[in-house]
Amino acid sequence: MSHITAQAISEGLRSGKLDPVTLTEEVYDRLEQHADNAIFIETTRDRAMAEAQASRLRFKIGLPASPLDGVPVAWKDLFDLKGRITTAGATVTRTDPPATADAPVIATAHRAGMITTGTVNMTEFAYSGIGLNPHYGTPRNVHAPVGQRRSPGGSSSASGVVVSAGIVPISMGSDTGGSVRIPASFNGVVGYKTSAGRYPMDGVYPLAKSLDTIGPLAHTVADCALFDAVLRGKDTPEAQAARPDTLSFVIPDEILLDGLAPSVAANFDATVARLEAAGARIMRISLPELSELTDLIAHHGFLAGAEALVLHLDRVRGPAAAQMDARVVRRIRLAESMSAVDVLMLQQARMRTMASTAARIGASIVLCPTTATTAMEIGPLEADQEVFFRHNGLTLRNTSLGNFLDWCGVSIPNGTDADGMPTGFLLSAPTGQDTALLAAALGCEEIVRG
Repeated sequence: MSHITAQAISEGLRSGKLDPVTLTEEVYDRLEQHADNAIFIETTRDRAMAEAQASRLRFKIGLPASPLDGVPVAWKDLFDLKGRITTAGATVTRTDPPATADAPVIATAHRAGMITTGTVNMTEFAYSGIGLNPHYGTPRNVHAPVGQRRSPGGSSSASGVVVSAGIVPISMGSDTGGSVRIPASFNGVVGYKTSAGRYPMDGVYPLAKSLDTIGPLAHTVADCALFDAVLRGKDTPEAQAARPDTLSFVIPDEILLDGLAPSVAANFDATVARLEAAGARIMRISLPELSELTDLIAHHGFLAGAEALVLHLDRVRGPAAAQMDARVVRRIRLAESMSAVDVLMLQQARMRTMASTAARIGASIVLCPTTATTAMEIGPLEADQEVFFRHNGLTLRNTSLGNFLDWCGVSIPNGTDADGMPTGFLLSAPTGQDTALLAAALGCEEIVRG
């Protein structure tokens, strides 16, 4: 049953070939066999088995609640689950009160019959693209060569690993600067970052509310589109696969192709060539806003940093800081030098460049590598903060510009490097164009994968 898609599970359940209770038991069997204690922060086996039994009854009378009734799902541990403390990947949150209700997206999935298997690990407070966690361990990237430990990507680290390892077919992450798309790229799965406002954000532990979005990681674009439909109360996805020869793509000349690892560059060029051969129209364009924003952020700081500092001010300036990941504390405190003018400059630039880039892009889809490199070895990142921050900045570069502009995005695996580490191919569109983006990704996924 390992690595089966959510869509295939759905079909098996409806045909009677699969059973929700057996499927759920197999999730925990696979987790035990995988022997990585850093994936789940907490499993919810009792809840999962009760949900599976209810699903079995619905199938028995021929009334499944949704297309994903009976399908197991894992949630990043910043989504509230009723009765438990939401850790957000930290230990200083352990004295917080338990959630009084499920987050609305979890409640919707529950009503749709999906099986909540537990909450999975993440970077502390979702503030890094690398995925290390000193409190709960760092989930193991299953693609790493024998004897190596490679980054799982962050901040939705275990959301990428739990799918890549074949433990569950779908996991929900969050994305403020790349935290869905980066783990998708590093773990060789699909990640879908939504536009702001596509799903309710109540009951989701924030990092930077103006930038926070949530989205699924899964084996296929079709699984992401189906999950999206279910969360929006629909029986079928709004997006239908678009023929490649009807699509228009743009590749910006600025920033997004700088400093790529040779394997990332080669796989990106080969994917572009395959799309062109399939009849897609691809243009290289100037998008000067990307350079402008890079310079602006370098001068004025990170908008996410200012918002994170407001949220965690008492923690990072008090005794709780000693119980936090020193890299997260350092990154949050970088915003202490930002002024109100800096924040206003960033906010105003964001509104202006969201509009101007959308006008330049039009109905096209933006293409770039998801990450400039493949997953790096963990040892040097743990040993030296300067090495960590250099890699973190490069890892977040392409995706975080998309967050600043509120682009929606889908990362699809498009090959590997010489060590077998996956590379990711990112399709992005201006805010609110999620359905068109998913249609393009559905139509091009096989070509992208090569």
